[in-house]
Amino acid sequence: MRFLATIAFVLLAAMPAAAQDRAWVQVEAHPTLRETEERARAYAATLKDVGAYRLNSGWYSIAVGPYSPPVAEAELARYKAAGLVPADTFIADGASYERRVWPAGARMQDPASETVPTPQPDPATAAPAAAAPVALPDETPLEARRSESRLDRQARMEIQTALKWERVYSSTIDAAFGPGTRRAMADWQSAQGYEPTGVLTSRQRAELVDGYKAQIARLGMTPVDEPEAGIRIEMPMGLVRFDRYEPPFVHYASRGDSGVTALLISERGDQSTLFGLYDIMQTLEIVPLEGPRERSSRSFTLIGKNDRLQSHTYAQLTGGMVKGFSLIWTPSADPKLMQRAVAMMKDSLDSVPNVSLDETLGEATAEQRADMLSGLEVRKPDATHSGFFVDPEGAVLTTTNGLDSCRRITIGPELEVTLAATDAAQGLALLRPGRTLAPIGFAEFAPGVPRLRSDIAVAGFSYGEVLDLPVLTYGVLADLKGLSGEENVERLELDALPGDTGGPVLDASGAVLGMLLAASGGARQLPEQVRYAADASAVGAFLTANGIEPRTSSATGALPPAELSRRAADMTVPVSCWN
Repeated sequence: MRFLATIAFVLLAAMPAAAQDRAWVQVEAHPTLRETEERARAYAATLKDVGAYRLNSGWYSIAVGPYSPPVAEAELARYKAAGLVPADTFIADGASYERRVWPAGARMQDPASETVPTPQPDPATAAPAAAAPVALPDETPLEARRSESRLDRQARMEIQTALKWERVYSSTIDAAFGPGTRRAMADWQSAQGYEPTGVLTSRQRAELVDGYKAQIARLGMTPVDEPEAGIRIEMPMGLVRFDRYEPPFVHYASRGDSGVTALLISERGDQSTLFGLYDIMQTLEIVPLEGPRERSSRSFTLIGKNDRLQSHTYAQLTGGMVKGFSLIWTPSADPKLMQRAVAMMKDSLDSVPNVSLDETLGEATAEQRADMLSGLEVRKPDATHSGFFVDPEGAVLTTTNGLDSCRRITIGPELEVTLAATDAAQGLALLRPGRTLAPIGFAEFAPGVPRLRSDIAVAGFSYGEVLDLPVLTYGVLADLKGLSGEENVERLELDALPGDTGGPVLDASGAVLGMLLAASGGARQLPEQVRYAADASAVGAFLTANGIEPRTSSATGALPPAELSRRAADMTVPVSCWN
């Protein structure tokens, strides 16, 4: 028994020492094997000894190694100095690694059986050493041509790829250094302050290619095959991660604090679907209003930028499918790097025939609101009240309340209008659309003097643009003047909301008696049900002065409520203020 106990003690004492013989640089961990393999492939493009391991928690880890602990620490310092790994990368002893699952040939391998290689210095990732680095010798143009002639095909293609990344080369990656490649080399040399010889020296080639590799590593550009959406594309998986499906979008959330998100777009449709998507995307917060827009018969591009974010959206019609992407980033992201990512995504976008996102795909999320579209915030105006058409060309009468501070005014589904005329004393404003409209109906004003204590109704967008149609709020015509004897106004007994302001006041026949004014402010607060309206004579004079002849109603008799609602809906529009 004493002998067995001694053996057990020796084995237990030896275990920590064995565990300390090897160490890994643990870069990332993910819940799915698919995402882990995608990210491991991205890291393997710039780092050596990359592997993926199943953890005893059920997650998967991407790690570099194994190395001896001192070497692992040195490698971690090099990678962080070169900006090739996240800031929270750490040294792991592998105790939680169950088996190696990537690369494919290493599946089911026990991490404890892996040998400990001695890592070779990688000039693309090595951090500056304490001693002065050995500089590549500069060369004359003749020497540069000689060293260039010794390059293999892969190295020559890599140079062309790096030139394309720098946006000085746009032709084929064919390893042939023809006139186009030479011009690109000269352009790159000029941009870097070198003599534009069109032949790169060894030092310049290293600077070009190493810079390209370092930026690619930061983006983590990885080929992504999205089978549910029928899309193949290169994506910056170092900055984003798969999140969820909400047709027609595949959502990619920000990885860490990168400030970058992305969408893949996939739905069945034709040109009308493409054009509809073009309009809808511009209502979303991720597509700021400022920026160029371009639409052709088969594709569109939307570029938006404000002080909070910038985005690039591209979609194309191919084989009865609309496929595309959006890349969205905050000011903290490198704009030059983001533009490179956009270019690579657009160049690599490939549609799988006859495959698009199933409309029923994905699960309902906890956050679902009417002002969201497929999980994305719809852009909302600062304020919305009401107005109504007053002629067959689409001129709109509304209240001046708040319009003088609007950078942009719209009616209906974001149709821009201009503030054509105002009467501050009466609280009247006339809006004109940028193009001639043909409204279903417009105001017809009641002739003569309305009857006191008669029933009236105000049509308005009481709840902003939450509802597509106006609400009718019923009340009573209390007086033909204001409480202090004011002329050109009518006093109403009406329980209206702020969104109703600017809407038409209708009698039982559907004729317009006037326009609802904003609630009075100041030191004297009237009861909530006391509201004023500009009467028909004041409105008529304002319209005539601005070139619109008011139409007089010939209607008689009370309309059924449904018919009155229809007539109100034909003429009443939401008026929105945007800043």
